[in-house]
Amino acid sequence: MADDPEYDVNFREHPEEYEVGRGEQGAFKVQPYKDELLTDWTVKTLDAAEESAETIFERFREYKDDGDFVGMDMARKYLQMGYTRAMRYAKYPGGQKYEDGEEREPQEWYDEEKREIALAFETKWACVREDDEYQRLKDEHREKHG
Repeated sequence: MADDPEYDVNFREHPEEYEVGRGEQGAFKVQPYKDELLTDWTVKTLDAAEESAETIFERFREYKDDGDFVGMDMARKYLQMGYTRAMRYAKYPGGQKYEDGEEREPQEWYDEEKREIALAFETKWACVREDDEYQRLKDEHREKHG
């Protein structure tokens, strides 16, 4: 983003600038991966979400084949984000975790389809987390770049 120098970087060209963060941090900022992954990401319907999770997981494999750790990690973030967003909608009416500044009590299961969507993303997310090459490259990236 032009107004945010931290993200005014092409991370494919400069992977050393990428910090392995926790969770989904940077999912909407790290380029060119945001543009490559966001268009395929959705949690609207079960069919669309299953296709989304599969497409993003396929992108993960392509990044892996290219030895592109940043791309692999960004695909992981989008799979994780699919899970967390869908679970929020599965547990909270309208996906609203807070009401009037107070955390609402989660419901089990407010929206069963969103729960199924979350599970579709979770399955692919687990495949990424358990991938030996991903783990090796993540450790290597952290050693080299912090």
